[in-house]
Amino acid sequence: MAELRLQHIHKTYKGNVEAVKDLNLTIKDGEFIALLGPSGCGKSSTLRMIVGLEEISKGEMYIGNKLVNKLEPKDRNVALAFETYALPPPPRFSDTFFFARRARTRPRPEIEKKVGEVARILDITSILGKKPAELGGGEKQRVSLARALVRDPDVFLMD
Repeated sequence: MAELRLQHIHKTYKGNVEAVKDLNLTIKDGEFIALLGPSGCGKSSTLRMIVGLEEISKGEMYIGNKLVNKLEPKDRNVALAFETYALPPPPRFSDTFFFARRARTRPRPEIEKKVGEVARILDITSILGKKPAELGGGEKQRVSLARALVRDPDVFLMD
């Protein structure tokens, strides 16, 4: 993981609605934090800016020592497990994990090893061959987490 630094981050939507106002936050490498607050206070907007799904209206964001404001999401190496765990309907869940690793151009043996490690950690090895409709809510959430973890992200977010 890498240090994440947000300096004077603002997010303003149409109609001059300020979702995030002057957020300053440093999360050290290896630290775990939780953003708490009522609905509509800017938690998800902040996560979406970190990932690159939302544009930062003002301020600077660094992952490690790299300014990432203008980087595309694919170039940030940030993984986000969404609040809603919408899973694509692949033939098997393991295909979802393989795709995440292939997208980062890894050799197949390395992909298989990483998928196995993450599946064991999250206790989902028994469901890798199942389809989304065959799983319960908790299993779907663990699959969503696994999909994000298998990428070896510099920053790992959960919404």
